[in-house]
Amino acid sequence: MINRFKLDGKTAIVTGAGGILGSQICRGLSDCGANVVAVDIEPEASRLVAAELNKLSASSAISIECDVSDAASVGHMTNRAVDAFGGIDILVNNAASKSDDSNSFFASFEDYSLEQWRKVMSVNIDGMFLVAQSVGIQMVKQGRGGSIIQTSSIYGISAPDQRIYEGSSYLGRQINTPAVYTTSKAAVIGLTNHLATYWADKGIRVNTITPGGMESGQNEEFMRNYSKRVPMNRMGKPDEIVGAVIYLASDASSYVTGQNIIIDGGLTCW
Repeated sequence: MINRFKLDGKTAIVTGAGGILGSQICRGLSDCGANVVAVDIEPEASRLVAAELNKLSASSAISIECDVSDAASVGHMTNRAVDAFGGIDILVNNAASKSDDSNSFFASFEDYSLEQWRKVMSVNIDGMFLVAQSVGIQMVKQGRGGSIIQTSSIYGISAPDQRIYEGSSYLGRQINTPAVYTTSKAAVIGLTNHLATYWADKGIRVNTITPGGMESGQNEEFMRNYSKRVPMNRMGKPDEIVGAVIYLASDASSYVTGQNIIIDGGLTCW
């Protein structure tokens, strides 16, 4: 059975590879033998991830700069991955935006601008669509199936408890979870379900992972407030989602498609 978890000889694309979750996913896939295409809009971030993988792993890694909200950029990324490794077996469709304008992103619902809403959606939804479409076309062309894993959020399946944000901050700034984030992450699950049935006859499996709150620079007040909501009484660590990704990427999950694996310490049980 252990051999079914191995990814030797397979090629995996990870979008948002330079981020907190994406970098851990890249390391996990590489450790299990996959060649990794680290994709990020920040070229230095993905370059550093690929360089680390090439140093520590026997498999290969490359980095590609890509704006997932731009169709031409996504097409170029897919072609480069195929040129480098001959095909694509795994896609971790993980890139998401929380905007470069924190004041606009964290604005109240009543004051939220349509411009900011569309800017976030262009990455979180349009980007998911464009990457899944481009890589999916390649997988269909190859005729050997594949695995697509898309990242949602706990707030894609449940509403945020506004009380946990009292006195909370992230990297020194007052935070909340805006409706655009909740809405975009809910849409990821719908896209997964659609594609799982659409490509099932092609042997392409499509699943979602849904992380709960992850430690990533929040202040102690937020971590304490959030942890009180969780049966395991703590936030998650980014590397704790990697096992689910490896499972879904590998032949160990060969009969699993259209599913949403929730990694939240039990939060949604209450």
